[in-house]
Amino acid sequence: MILIEPYKGDPVTLQSVEIVERKGTGHPDQICDCVMDAVSVALCEAYLSEFGTILHHNVDKGLLAAGKVSRRFGGGEVIEPMELTIGDRATFSAGGKEIPVVEIARDAAQKWIRAHLRHVDPVQHVKYRVKLAPGSQELIDIFDRPGAVMGANDTSAAVGYYPLSPTEEAVLALERELNSDLFKSLHPETGEDVKVMGLRRGDELDLTVAMPLLAHSIHSEGQYFDKKETIVAHMTEFVRRRPGFRSVTVHFNALDEPGRGLGGVYLSLLGTSAEDADSGQVGRGNRVNGLISMNRPMGTEAAAGKNPVSHVGKIYNVLAHKMAMEICREVPGVRGAYVLLLSRIGTPISSPLMANAQLLLEGGRTIRDVSDQVEHLFERAFSGINSFCMSLSRGEYPIS
Repeated sequence: MILIEPYKGDPVTLQSVEIVERKGTGHPDQICDCVMDAVSVALCEAYLSEFGTILHHNVDKGLLAAGKVSRRFGGGEVIEPMELTIGDRATFSAGGKEIPVVEIARDAAQKWIRAHLRHVDPVQHVKYRVKLAPGSQELIDIFDRPGAVMGANDTSAAVGYYPLSPTEEAVLALERELNSDLFKSLHPETGEDVKVMGLRRGDELDLTVAMPLLAHSIHSEGQYFDKKETIVAHMTEFVRRRPGFRSVTVHFNALDEPGRGLGGVYLSLLGTSAEDADSGQVGRGNRVNGLISMNRPMGTEAAAGKNPVSHVGKIYNVLAHKMAMEICREVPGVRGAYVLLLSRIGTPISSPLMANAQLLLEGGRTIRDVSDQVEHLFERAFSGINSFCMSLSRGEYPIS
């Protein structure tokens, strides 16, 4: 069923308070999400190579347990490595052929860590615990049932929206700036564990940013605070160049306190708090559009690691945001869209129980003016669902 209706409520940009968060590349929760999805992509590649189709798997239960380090100004040592648990379900064999699932999962995790965390050695600094097992017979059977489109393996709801507000765009852009190659070349003493919390009050933006400085690059408390001042200036200038705010204030590593030595500064040996301070878990980080926006509706599914051909917890979450964007960009008169999708287990993923678009329209436009075009976009998306799922299987849509 497709239902198209006006959005009832104030746009986010007209609300007096807006709160938006993003967890960056080296945040333990983000590491879990990204690694588990990398494992799913690697399994999809192996299944397609060996069997010509994607087999049942859901690698969406991940836990990164913090390790232990010793830090000092100028360096430190890893005392105990982090431990990454990769869990849930996967297909280990089919048609008499075995798939080295454990090795694929471990290799994918190490490859992602090596590519994204500059100072983490994926062999020496991380232990791996792969707890994957075959799935239930009924869920596996979904993959063997006839039909051009896979049946949904869960009854699940998802929501997406577009466009992003200026606050959402600023928070997302700042984290990406702080973890960009250019910024790291200018400030190599910074780690990847970035967290940005944005608070907009009216047209005033207040940002609280956490990002460690690397112990081997910082040789004294004075040097730490000198570097911190330079980085705050960079962040402030970067955000002030963005439109939509009368004033911008940046608070950086707000727990710091001069005069307390190592107890008053945020230093890291490896660039992530998972080295000894904070553990991570799949589903506790960003939604699939990269943000945690308190003024927006949010689903509770952890999309990372779920299989991309039958698990609507991934498919519909990404598709809802994609559909909202396409509606706004392709239908004249629509200036904002919320898309809600609901599946019923066993029903083809191309036939949702409900596809609902709630639209913010320009003055003078009515739902009747746009409903046929919006309905056509829904029909186009669901008729092409298999192609979309294959794109998901290749990791072409970021999930955090």
